[in-house]
Amino acid sequence: MQIPNTLIIAGHDPSGGAGIQADIEAVAAAGGHAATLVTALTCQDTHNVYDVRITDAAFFEQCLSRLEADMTFAALKTGVLASTDQVEAVAGFCERYPDLPVVIDPVLVASGGGRLAEDAVGKRLRDRLIDKATLLTPNAHEARALCDGQDDLDRCGRQLAERAGHVLITGGDTDDPRVINRLFTAEGEIARYEWPRLNGVFHGSGCTLAASIAARLAAGMPLEAALSTAQADVHEMLANAFSAGSGQAIPNRLSRQ
Repeated sequence: MQIPNTLIIAGHDPSGGAGIQADIEAVAAAGGHAATLVTALTCQDTHNVYDVRITDAAFFEQCLSRLEADMTFAALKTGVLASTDQVEAVAGFCERYPDLPVVIDPVLVASGGGRLAEDAVGKRLRDRLIDKATLLTPNAHEARALCDGQDDLDRCGRQLAERAGHVLITGGDTDDPRVINRLFTAEGEIARYEWPRLNGVFHGSGCTLAASIAARLAAGMPLEAALSTAQADVHEMLANAFSAGSGQAIPNRLSRQ
């Protein structure tokens, strides 16, 4: 029996709502296996991020090298990259496997407002890694930050898609009455996905969506089918979200298993 391997490179969230645990559960719910490389340990709960301990650069590269020698990967998904060294290591990995589907979730700030990556990391990600992406999945805030504060999301989408293959700007962090996720290429918006806005605030929704898409690409699904299927599944996970703590609700990723 063979199950497609998705390599996840992201941070650890002790609450289990976001980061590596969210990715593992989302990939498993899609029928895949997640191999994981932790970029940072965070002091975090369902409210916010309070502190970050970045994985040592040499140890990070050693772990990546061991995984690369041992396993074959059908997709890569990145979450928070906590240092410029990590961005460079991941960029090098992508250059060695140019045909590998790559989903980049450019996590720059936690949903509660705490910073996960310094500006230098975001700039390095934009300059060195975005052009390796099959799909970039920023929320509206992250898209604007990666475009130096450009307010117009149409322009952000086109600008980012000049580097990445496709850009899905998600609308969970906007004030629109419905959640609108917009898919861009360099020519402009090519698809729009609208979902009812659910009550509450969710912890780990972006991680869950990006990992769900990556797992489906790993299984050989075409991009637009992967996008549609993953978004429908994540909407159901959010509709069945639960309160593990006193803060944001956690998507029920097990509801899709």
